[in-house]
Amino acid sequence: MSTTATVVTAVAAFMAGFSGVAVLVRAGFVVGPLAAYGVPRAWWNRLGAVKAAGAVGLLVGYAVPVVGVLAAVGLVLYFTGAVVTVLRARAYGHVPFPLVYMAPAAAVLILG
Repeated sequence: MSTTATVVTAVAAFMAGFSGVAVLVRAGFVVGPLAAYGVPRAWWNRLGAVKAAGAVGLLVGYAVPVVGVLAAVGLVLYFTGAVVTVLRARAYGHVPFPLVYMAPAAAVLILG
């Protein structure tokens, strides 16, 4: 794995982990928009756990590359769903936020 791929993977894992933990601890800057978009509260723990699991999967990918690739694919799909959710809520100004989190996960796939 190149140095660039290693750094991008670490950044992607940090960002996904941060985002997942923010949902799990109910950080207002995350759950406020979730509520505004109409995402049911019952889903919040699962959504946070999925992002945290993706972060762990990226880190495991250092030792087992296929796990890292699958985690990156899962995170790209997750954040694609987030973009769709934001668009359906007509919060067009918020579209860049999930894209910022998706970008490093997509870069992991490109660099891998």
